[in-house]
Amino acid sequence: MTEYELDYDLETITPKMYKVIIHNDDYSTFDFVINILIDIFNKEREEAIELTFKIDEVGFAVVGVYPKEIAETKISLVREIAKTNNFPLLATMEEE
Repeated sequence: MTEYELDYDLETITPKMYKVIIHNDDYSTFDFVINILIDIFNKEREEAIELTFKIDEVGFAVVGVYPKEIAETKISLVREIAKTNNFPLLATMEEE
């Protein structure tokens, strides 16, 4: 049996993370936003309510931090569900 010496410098690569942000609008209802936060972002009801009030008061809130592909998927889901329900709810992302 032949023995090989491997000289690799293994480095753990941490993916870039992205903040998903929900923006306030004058049309999406509190109940709709709360349900989005529970269903898409897996928030507990109390946290979803708190985030919804923050979105209303401040104009936006970071609702999660994810790798790029997951953030994009969640934003697409928000857009699709909002459109289906005739709400203009906007979700965006920015690098952390």
